[in-house]
Amino acid sequence: MTKIFGDPASFVDDAMAGFVDLYSQYVQPVPHGVIRSTATPEGKVAVIAGGGSGHYPAFAGYVGPGLADAAVCGNVFASPSTRWVYDVAKAANRGGGVVLGFGNYAGDILNFGLAAERLRAEGIPAELIVVTDDVASEGQGANGQRRGIAGDVVAFKIAGAAAEAGYDFDGVVRAARRANDLTRSMGIAFAGCTLPGESEPLFTVTPGHMGVGLGIHGEPGISEEPIGSPEEIAELLVQRVLGAKPAGAPDTGRITVLVNGLGSTKYEELFLLYAPIAARLRAAGYEIVAPQVGELVTSLDMAGASLTVTWLDEELETLWTAPAQCPALSVGPVIETTPAPVFQAPEEEVADYSGTPEAAQQAGQKVAALIEAVRDVLEDAEAELGRIDAIAGDGDHGTGMVNGSVAAAQAARAAADAGAGAASTLAAAGGAWADRAGGTSGVIWGVLLHAFADQLGDAGAPTAEQVAAGAGASVEAVQRLAGARVGNKTMLDAQVPFAEALAERVAAGDDLKTAWAAAAQASTAAAEATKDLRPQIGRARPLAERSLGHPDAGAISLALVTRTIADNL
Repeated sequence: MTKIFGDPASFVDDAMAGFVDLYSQYVQPVPHGVIRSTATPEGKVAVIAGGGSGHYPAFAGYVGPGLADAAVCGNVFASPSTRWVYDVAKAANRGGGVVLGFGNYAGDILNFGLAAERLRAEGIPAELIVVTDDVASEGQGANGQRRGIAGDVVAFKIAGAAAEAGYDFDGVVRAARRANDLTRSMGIAFAGCTLPGESEPLFTVTPGHMGVGLGIHGEPGISEEPIGSPEEIAELLVQRVLGAKPAGAPDTGRITVLVNGLGSTKYEELFLLYAPIAARLRAAGYEIVAPQVGELVTSLDMAGASLTVTWLDEELETLWTAPAQCPALSVGPVIETTPAPVFQAPEEEVADYSGTPEAAQQAGQKVAALIEAVRDVLEDAEAELGRIDAIAGDGDHGTGMVNGSVAAAQAARAAADAGAGAASTLAAAGGAWADRAGGTSGVIWGVLLHAFADQLGDAGAPTAEQVAAGAGASVEAVQRLAGARVGNKTMLDAQVPFAEALAERVAAGDDLKTAWAAAAQASTAAAEATKDLRPQIGRARPLAERSLGHPDAGAISLALVTRTIADNL
């Protein structure tokens, strides 16, 4: 288990403080990430790596000459928020465009995608490199569905080398995407990882067995098999990876190989495993070019390993072997550098709520009080929400909901005390929730609260009709953003019945408190019924059978929020 963590809520920030002090020759801090501390030329394409923390050396360990220009670091196993990605990308931008690289997980897709849209709206070219190398999470030909694991290293290295060599924006994107298309990985786990501050791992493995097909966010394997000899483990990994050889892979016979430790597997064990892996690959007719063995993309203290193979053409081989120096990887001759200017964060704008009518200010105070009540209840429910989420996911839902609601309560109180009305107070809460929680639920709750706020107005106390309209608008916003529908086993399975019941009761003439209470009951019943559904999207999808019989954590937390508000209206 993770034994050195101080305050679990500040684990990432505390760890990053030590990291940037130790590696100041490569990196300097920016809010929620790092950028290079060495100068880069104007017009260079900026390569940004990122995702949840807990995977070191991914992602900050790959920032430096010849590789990434910056890394954005989310909470443990949670995507960084849209605002965090945007801010780090802006800090790293040198005028040549921004390439955003991350593993294929729902929260990262949402947050990095929205950040890219914001950058493009400002005239900054921005594209996504979505790493999809994990053959266990989906079979051949389903490139859009596979997870990203240690293949991140290959895609980021290729992108960084291309940018360092002076490729234009489209060239960097093309090279990185080709590297991803030609990369496949497979992992095994002997024991699950433990989140900072928790005493139990996110999953366990039967003694004497190994989980096959793990994820790097604490997701268990898709099956268990007895632990074999190194030769038998090598055979399993090589067969699975070569069996997923990409269509159109170059016939050069040259590959690069990564044997990756997941956090608690000793380097000697990895070296021992590499030997039979290399022997089998050579026997299959391949020549191995510049292999890497070690901790490359970890999962906190998970015990296990993964194999990654990239089929190389001449261009990719040149880029893979090009010089790079960063905290976690050194390749080739040293790249000469000069120091970059110290980053100066722009000042935050302060909202002006002067002139808000008194009745509207009172409504803002009430909204702030309701969000504070939600925060208190979610703090009490954190462990249970995490337990439900860990059954087929990464177990961070409770932490994310607490982080989001704590930030939302602070922002709502500050806005209300400054004179904001109901809409402005709720919008401030939504922005803070998305920024602090990160992950899928963070961005969704941010969008949900913003859409709800848009219907309330700041003229006075919102009417029951405005509140019902807000609930309906929030459903539409979440459906547009997440691409989910009722029956997919998501929070929408509880949100839609709530909005429909609220609109029905308000139209029937109920006062807001009565209507909301009835809608909260409908939401709660629908959330409990998700135990009979199979997840269709998100991290739980590869473990759909494991999820059966257990409700969806997002639906449960949404229903809990609706009941809390019902109790405090």
